[in-house]
Amino acid sequence: MDIQIKLKGDKVIEQIPSTKDKALRINLNENIYGTFAEIGAGQETVRHFFRSGGSSGTIAKAMSAYDKDFSDAIYGVEVDGRYVTESRLRKMLTHETNLIERRLSREKHPNKLFFSYANTVATIDFAKQFKGHGWVGIKFQIEPDEDYNEITIHIRFKETDARLQQETLGILGVNLIYGAFYKYNDPKKLLRYLYDHLDKDQLEIDTINFSGPRFADVDNRLMSLQLVKNGMTDAVMFDPEGKNILPAQILYKKNILALRGSFRPVTKVNMDMYEKSLKMFLAESKVEKENTLVVFEITLSNLRSEGEIDERDFMDRAELLCSLGQTVMISNFQEYYKVVEYFSAYTKARMGLAMGVNNLVDIFDEKYYRHLSGGILEAFGKLFYRDLKVFLYPMLEDGEVINSENLKVHPRMKELYKFFKFNGKVVDIDDVDPHTLEVFSREVLKMIAIGKSGWEEMLPKGIAELIKEHQLFGYDPNKILEETN
Repeated sequence: MDIQIKLKGDKVIEQIPSTKDKALRINLNENIYGTFAEIGAGQETVRHFFRSGGSSGTIAKAMSAYDKDFSDAIYGVEVDGRYVTESRLRKMLTHETNLIERRLSREKHPNKLFFSYANTVATIDFAKQFKGHGWVGIKFQIEPDEDYNEITIHIRFKETDARLQQETLGILGVNLIYGAFYKYNDPKKLLRYLYDHLDKDQLEIDTINFSGPRFADVDNRLMSLQLVKNGMTDAVMFDPEGKNILPAQILYKKNILALRGSFRPVTKVNMDMYEKSLKMFLAESKVEKENTLVVFEITLSNLRSEGEIDERDFMDRAELLCSLGQTVMISNFQEYYKVVEYFSAYTKARMGLAMGVNNLVDIFDEKYYRHLSGGILEAFGKLFYRDLKVFLYPMLEDGEVINSENLKVHPRMKELYKFFKFNGKVVDIDDVDPHTLEVFSREVLKMIAIGKSGWEEMLPKGIAELIKEHQLFGYDPNKILEETN
């Protein structure tokens, strides 16, 4: 058997079957039977099953509806006229699953586990300006009389050769089908195994969604976190309903206002910063309300607890931000300029960053840019050459309100700071209630943990009730009772 071996030091920690062996194991399972529908790159996945042997027991049909009219006749017309979309993928999966159910008798095949695998992709263009992307998915059964499960992913190609992208897609497809049938009971492992025999320099997975009876307990927001945690993508996003959303789709040509924070928990300061900065941002020229997106960003470094990501803590924060109707982004961008670069890949419209004084002071700290050949000047070139403005929320320090006029940066950075301040890149958020400045999330968190009263008034309306109801951030009603007694 051809295997890939993963090592930790000198110790073998895992033996991974080859792509051929994975396809062969599927083919030799007499119950797994289904269809392949692949659009855009060739029949790259199904060929692995044809070549591995024994495919007649697995492949009911393989097809490629390349012509747009044929594709529309089979799967229906897309409202936006595009073909490489999640909507098209889901239509393909649903259509092919319905066909196999109609055409094959359950009486004749009582033990068959039906599946439909599909992809719709666009590989790199001839001019090599767009590297390509696609949607890949599978609809499958684990028991013959059970409803279908579904896994859908969005990928972005990193290779600059169409043939290499096709080969990558084929391996990914085999990994997905194999994982669906043999790793469904551990979605986190299934996710990691998608990169078997692949490198992260070949492929990025930036969206994944699980659904169906076998994934009833899977929180797709948590799976988004795994994508970033495993280095499969730099950032993921989800909407207020907790659904993973495609960054490229929601960010496309938008005016973006981003707020970075730990939000542990979200406080009145966070929401005051959001409301006031948004008002100022919308007053800017070239910014239209209907084309503006506000993003609450949590960096991976803010999710770490003692070196490891505390997933429960992440879910607590996500739940509260979603309850406030916010769009959330999880990223591994430590530096602000990387956030701006990421947004700039999808929009050239005006952007805003809302932040506190401490965050701005950190931006002017050279230690964060030692890995850049051009140092802090290179970082600032990437950050401020775009149509960007910083909305600065004041800070209370020793009874004094600190803003852009009296904050202290390193002496070597003073002239650089003055340059950006003079050019209107940094503007103060005024009319802030001094009492709000006395709210600090770390103090709120400590009060919650020890059962000290009074923290409720420091949070936006409804948040304290959610924390108590779901016992978030270590909240324990018994601690309050003990203190009262």
